[in-house]
Amino acid sequence: MFWDEVYKGTPPWDIDHPQPAFQALIESGEIRPGRALDIGCGRGENAIMLAKNDCDVTGVDLAKDAISDAKAKAIERHVKVNFIVGNVLEMDQLFTEDEFDIVIDSGLFHVITDEERLLFTRHVHRVLKEGGKYFMLCFSDKEPGEYELPRRASKAEIESTFSPLFNIIYIKDVIFDSLLNPGRRQAYLLSATKS
Repeated sequence: MFWDEVYKGTPPWDIDHPQPAFQALIESGEIRPGRALDIGCGRGENAIMLAKNDCDVTGVDLAKDAISDAKAKAIERHVKVNFIVGNVLEMDQLFTEDEFDIVIDSGLFHVITDEERLLFTRHVHRVLKEGGKYFMLCFSDKEPGEYELPRRASKAEIESTFSPLFNIIYIKDVIFDSLLNPGRRQAYLLSATKS
């Protein structure tokens, strides 16, 4: 499987520390203790950070190798996180309705196809409690370069995808830290609540 192959090495987003945009959400108090889900958690840096800040955390990813690395990392750091292998487009088989206070997404939305976006949005909406918060970090259309990947999203795309089911609080410019051009990749951070 593609994602397992990617995690045999070190993908560019595997920066061995949490994304600064999510750290800032904790520091500002926008993310508070509660039940949290990290979708597309990879090797678990963001999930572990949430757990260290008093969240009851589940991390889910398709890549088995990434999940086993995340479990080992959590044990090594003496942090409790429930890491599971699973497909976020099948979250109805993994989680109950209204299970989480917070869902975070670091770089998953921008790999979802246009056809999958509606299903993806419904799944995120379903697992969040009423008034629950969704924070999404994705590459923005302001990121320069000729290459097709990573796919970039516009504010309009983000709004049209999430506004039917969520109240959008903001979409702001942030940095997506990466091994390629560390601290310089243009991104958007979405803050939205389940409506």
